[in-house]
Amino acid sequence: MQRSSYRYLVVDVFADRPGAGNPLGVVLDAADWDSMRMQAFAAWTNLSETVYFLPPTTLDASYRIRIFTPRQELPFAGHPSVGAAWVALETGLVGDTDRLVQECAAGRLPVRVVGTGPQRMITLRAPRARPVGIEPPRQALRAVLASLPTAGLQAALWNNGPSWWLMELEDDAAVRGLAPDLAAIAALTQATAAVGLAVFGRTPAGADHDLAVRAFCPADNIPEDPVTGSVNACIAAALDAADALPGHDGRYIASQGRELGRDGRLALQVDADGEVWIGGHVQGIIDGRATW
Repeated sequence: MQRSSYRYLVVDVFADRPGAGNPLGVVLDAADWDSMRMQAFAAWTNLSETVYFLPPTTLDASYRIRIFTPRQELPFAGHPSVGAAWVALETGLVGDTDRLVQECAAGRLPVRVVGTGPQRMITLRAPRARPVGIEPPRQALRAVLASLPTAGLQAALWNNGPSWWLMELEDDAAVRGLAPDLAAIAALTQATAAVGLAVFGRTPAGADHDLAVRAFCPADNIPEDPVTGSVNACIAAALDAADALPGHDGRYIASQGRELGRDGRLALQVDADGEVWIGGHVQGIIDGRATW
């Protein structure tokens, strides 16, 4: 007989204080949950993602998770991965260490840890992102581009587990002031099996971050995601491929979520091997039990 009460947490990811990042639902010890149960609970939480901890299937993994949006399972997502590593440490699921290996549907991903508690910095290597070579429906793409002041990199579909449309705008002001055509975005993403569309723009010299980012997932019942790790990792990969990274020495800071009353900060690094590392802080918000 299945248990009905489980430890349930909500943490705020890419946040230097409570309320600044992207909430993540976390169910510990979900070994007896099947996919339908996970999907139903994720839909009920109505958070952009909910993760479930399961026993690892390999000896070299520190822990294993599955990641669900309200509509579908994802092989990888950034804020669930960073948040899950913090939860694994904070709850004692793994011992105190500066190195972890996360197992998820996208594979085994290395994690670096610096510090403790709310100041603990979690940095995770994202799956390698690649452009998706498809011919998008021209009418759907034109409908989206018609309302965007694009500049810089050409609009393209990239995948690092989930697929994202990436579009660079003229600058950070264009990103901040954008009123997106959500119906057009939903049509494009549904037609190309993408999770959503992200826009980004560069900030002027002297700002405390290098890129402003926004991500829209209306087809997944998430009009705008507060702070999105996977899409920022895709953006870093696309900029690196074009030899157009901001910041210095392959490192930069992205800001996302201000338009939703958040102020998420993501630390991006592209290493010498072209791998993208994404990091941030996590805040514990809720620690209780869920009956389901």
